[in-house]
Amino acid sequence: MPNNPSRNLALNVVALRGAHGASQQQLADMAGIPRSTITNIESGAANPSLDNLVRLSAALGVGIEELIAEPRDECVLIPQDRIPVRKYGRGKVRVHELLPERIKGLHIERMELEAGGSMRGTPHVTGTKEYLHVTAGTVTVVVSGRMFAVPTGSVLAFPGAQPHSYVNRGSIHATALSVVVPGSVLRNPE
Repeated sequence: MPNNPSRNLALNVVALRGAHGASQQQLADMAGIPRSTITNIESGAANPSLDNLVRLSAALGVGIEELIAEPRDECVLIPQDRIPVRKYGRGKVRVHELLPERIKGLHIERMELEAGGSMRGTPHVTGTKEYLHVTAGTVTVVVSGRMFAVPTGSVLAFPGAQPHSYVNRGSIHATALSVVVPGSVLRNPE
């Protein structure tokens, strides 16, 4: 079936609105557009203005491209060779992106650090929190000049906006999971 942006938009808005637990009127209020516009979009009959798409994407917390993209199946198996990997520190550090879709402010990555491997972290938006769970070896994390040796099985929680770096000072391969949670989630737990 050829790509149909109006159909995609309708299906994605219905799914995202449902995920937010919002009625059409609540979504219309959040986006600052008439409920009838939401109804037309969800029916697949609308050709919304760029302004309305921007307002709708902001209200739903996704990019415009996600609103018009082919809807995703709820279950997705991503083969290992399709998981994006970035390399740092002359290849001694590999970071695997574990979220198949973009979720604003949320990052989940698996880090592999060879002995002697190190990398500087990128400070995140103010208010974010990073959780580093070491699954093998020991990873030393430096956060704003403070040093924390995080052994296997332990979790270090720290403000994600602070300058930070990671290093494997040990003689064995170390792995860790990094989860960055946006401040909005931390302020509004369900």
